[in-house]
Amino acid sequence: MTGLYKIRGRGATFNPPNRFEPMEVIPDGDTLDADLADDELPLPRTQFLRDTTHTILASNDSPDVGFSKSINPYRGCEHGCIYCFARPFHEYAGFSAGMDFETKILVKPDAPLLLRNELMKKSYTPETIVMSGVTDCYQPVERKLRITRGCLEVLAEFRNPVGIITKNHLVTRDIDVLGELAAHNAVSVSLSITTLDEKLQRVMEPRTSIPKRRLMAVEKLAAAGIPVGVMVAPIIPAITDEEMGDILKAARDAGAKWASYVVLRLPHAVAPLFEDWLTHHFPDRKEKVLNRVRAMRGGKLYDSTWGERARGTGEMADQIGALFRAARRKAGYDEEVTRHALSTASFRRPHRHGQFGLFDD
Repeated sequence: MTGLYKIRGRGATFNPPNRFEPMEVIPDGDTLDADLADDELPLPRTQFLRDTTHTILASNDSPDVGFSKSINPYRGCEHGCIYCFARPFHEYAGFSAGMDFETKILVKPDAPLLLRNELMKKSYTPETIVMSGVTDCYQPVERKLRITRGCLEVLAEFRNPVGIITKNHLVTRDIDVLGELAAHNAVSVSLSITTLDEKLQRVMEPRTSIPKRRLMAVEKLAAAGIPVGVMVAPIIPAITDEEMGDILKAARDAGAKWASYVVLRLPHAVAPLFEDWLTHHFPDRKEKVLNRVRAMRGGKLYDSTWGERARGTGEMADQIGALFRAARRKAGYDEEVTRHALSTASFRRPHRHGQFGLFDD
């Protein structure tokens, strides 16, 4: 199944079947909009639905992820990145990994309160919490709802370390809170930059900040003393792999202290969505891209093996790794540093009435 038309401002063009649902609704063509031209079809509007979860800290035991606790204030992501590995998680909520992922966003307005309650528990052991472990905590609606900011304010109050990953310049709005955390070596920010080509970004990551704005975010965070790095993620062979050196240099010039990368991942419904996207935007390169992906995934479009899913295997994966390391070295990064080490030494827990202990500063 493929999308029928391009949708301005969206990554996906259709809803693939939910792998957990036995039934699928397929339009029969006899709809009110059947006779409309592509550019006359109504644009899908974003819906924001309340997520009534009673827990906010997600636990992770994957040995290749690098963190065990994360917060995701939003489920689904309006950024609409076509390659997003998080799309299949939307199927657990009964939605599709396609257009639903971008237009039916579950929001957690109680996240700051839930987080406070978790950190207050005597059983809680201080550790680094990652924000955007799945979907971006700074997607567009955060400008209005400020759920991520509320969580950061709680973390700053407790001085609990947090690592942030985002594609959005909006992170700079919270420099005041991030600065409080940085004073206790309790924050790091990684800007995810996939391409410097704004035209490509618009169709691949339609509602993210443009590349120039992401670099501006790196510069602004660095100037404020916030530890900041860059993630070249994902690297898409035959589309973005040639940009590695330019991205790393631009980010380094802006103030990035470390750099890492992830190669393209196409789990479950992401594969047909990405293939459809290639058909629309890169028909001449489609087979070349997919063949190179298969070369890194043991002949398949995806291999979920821990330790291999982020980097791939084989000659193509080795070449990408070697080129990345060479470009990182040329750009002037410390090759031994792939992330900023955070500290829990300053963690503190307020008394129930909100004041801190006698010896807390």
